Amino acid sequence: MLKREEIQKIAAGYDRDITIGIFGSHSAKEIGCAAKAAGFRTAIVVEKGRDKLYTRYNRHLYDEIIEVERFRDMLNQEVQERLLELSTIFIPNRSFAVYVGYDGIEREFRVPIYGNRLMLRAEERDYERGQYYLLKKAGIRTPKHFESPEDIDRLCIVKVQQAANPLERAFFYADSPEDFYHQAEELLKQGIISEETLSRARIEEYVLGARFNANFHGYALEDIFGDFDLVGFSDRRQVNLQGFLNLPARDQLKIRVPVTNEEIGHFGVTMRESKQHLVYDAAYRFRRVVEREYPPKMIGPFALQGAIAYSPEEHGRLEFVVFDVSPRVPGDPAMGPTSPEMRILSLKHRRRIEDPLDLAMMEIAEAVKLDRLEEIVT
Repeated sequence: MLKREEIQKIAAGYDRDITIGIFGSHSAKEIGCAAKAAGFRTAIVVEKGRDKLYTRYNRHLYDEIIEVERFRDMLNQEVQERLLELSTIFIPNRSFAVYVGYDGIEREFRVPIYGNRLMLRAEERDYERGQYYLLKKAGIRTPKHFESPEDIDRLCIVKVQQAANPLERAFFYADSPEDFYHQAEELLKQGIISEETLSRARIEEYVLGARFNANFHGYALEDIFGDFDLVGFSDRRQVNLQGFLNLPARDQLKIRVPVTNEEIGHFGVTMRESKQHLVYDAAYRFRRVVEREYPPKMIGPFALQGAIAYSPEEHGRLEFVVFDVSPRVPGDPAMGPTSPEMRILSLKHRRRIEDPLDLAMMEIAEAVKLDRLEEIVT
């Protein structure tokens, strides 16, 4: 396991001409845009055969292209040495965590990361100290969990990793054990899921509420920027669920295809001001738990994804129920253009904020200026 002190020593030895390191998937365009707008050099690691979006159509966002045969090859000595020569601060995203792997990131990747690298593993739902452990410690309501399909006694959502795509899950809905097994069998026949991924499925009650991805940015330099900022709300566009929802109910029943929930995009939403304290409070409690469980703290972008729903204990009272935690860049380019928080944050920080990742670049730039770079990396 790499010690934070080792990474801090590397960052402290950098010159002031910092390069922002980018993983060529998920949110690479957002990060590249924010970095270039802030005046940083950029370096992107791309995988052969998956690079055209970055190397041809958006080449202007990246000063240096590092091509690898497989993403995991970025752990190779020569790739890391090049990133270190460039004085790189790396911005983690979900693809980085999945394709490079937690062991490699925690034990081999010596490039300083803006954020808390140990929190990347905590996103896993079956990890003993993962997101559900942290949410419980924080006292944040999560959907009721069913250990076995035999326990299903209400409408549930079943979250199963896709067989062929480690980034995506194939959700389905069931209201009884029989319904569960019938739908699981259909997905197995089609090869969408496997017996192995089904064995690790998470079964949760379906929460009747308005869905919100509540996106935040947590600061390392709290004495300058404060504890954290809300950057805005969004929801997901999913295949093929979106197609089903576009049909009247009577026509949905005519389709003999399982509903799947592969994320394909996002759209911006807003929340009534009188209820926003619910998500602020959840983020505050989550930050405090992370400080204790994964020091130093939650640094950089993170999201609490859930719904505003009625409390089962108190009739008429609304609460924020969290389904998922994203302890890294959420990968939602709709956020900046659709969020009223951008204008609010521009006033707060006295500079133009157009995208949530502008906050990451703001803190990195300030850390460089004050010779405090080692405080914001792990």
